[in-house]
Amino acid sequence: MPTHPSFSATPDVVESWHLDGFVASLTNSADNTVAAYRSDVEGFISWLDELAAADSSSAILPAQVDRTVLRRYVAMLTTRKFAKRSVARKVSTLRRYFGYLRREGVLAVDPSTALRSPNGDGRLPRVLDHTDISVLLDGASPDGEPHWRRLRDDAALEVLYGSGVRVGELCGLDLDSLDLAGGAVSVWGKGSKERRVPLSAPAVAALRAWLAVRTEVVSVEAGAALFGNERGARLSPRDVRRIIDRRSARPTHPHALRHSFATHLLDGGADLRAVQELLGHADVATTQRYTHISNHRLREVYAEAHPRA
Repeated sequence: MPTHPSFSATPDVVESWHLDGFVASLTNSADNTVAAYRSDVEGFISWLDELAAADSSSAILPAQVDRTVLRRYVAMLTTRKFAKRSVARKVSTLRRYFGYLRREGVLAVDPSTALRSPNGDGRLPRVLDHTDISVLLDGASPDGEPHWRRLRDDAALEVLYGSGVRVGELCGLDLDSLDLAGGAVSVWGKGSKERRVPLSAPAVAALRAWLAVRTEVVSVEAGAALFGNERGARLSPRDVRRIIDRRSARPTHPHALRHSFATHLLDGGADLRAVQELLGHADVATTQRYTHISNHRLREVYAEAHPRA
């Protein structure tokens, strides 16, 4: 069995797995994320095809997958020395995929409900320090930068860091998402769940400045999109990466602002459950990884500052 299963399922098998429908449902995900989801599911289907071929049996269909089959697949990934983060991502993909099949009525029971990836600490998310944040939010504009782009970038970055929204959530914001008088924004998160998160005072000020010039940038075709790009279309995750590349002092991923938002709140004494609500995490265990980051940083400070550390 190959260490990285290739996708070789027949068209009939692919259709029975409703893969195109699953991919089409990922409306709030970046292109690279959607590609990774598809690849992960294709790898799982190919692995099942190899199992069927080894047993000289017919192709395995979604209704035949149970928890035992999924655990066997995760065990295979682990023994083939896939990185823990890769295994965790594939497990997350399968949970999302089978959840989709259950919601669509393809399956009566979701076999991935109790599926977990192997224990083990993954790489800690990168957290920007306060100097990094200051450069990103308050640094000088590049030479020749249009005034409208500075205003848009300021507003987008203030919302990303000040409210901890995902990049896809930021790009999906419409004008009616904002409540500037109330200092809040409504975002649609994973699972099509809406949540209301506060806007910082700098974010409100930056948004007001951007709104004053928005109609000069965003085309009528983009509708009520809050943010637009140079072509007048709705801002995309790729556009956001370009914004950060222009503004950051060192290479930084957009999601680092969300990591930093959560970690800085916890460092400042925020309640874990409150941070969970702000981030839109369904499970507090997802939020708890940020406490691990904070504890890690506390240990570093202790080691550097305490005379008997």
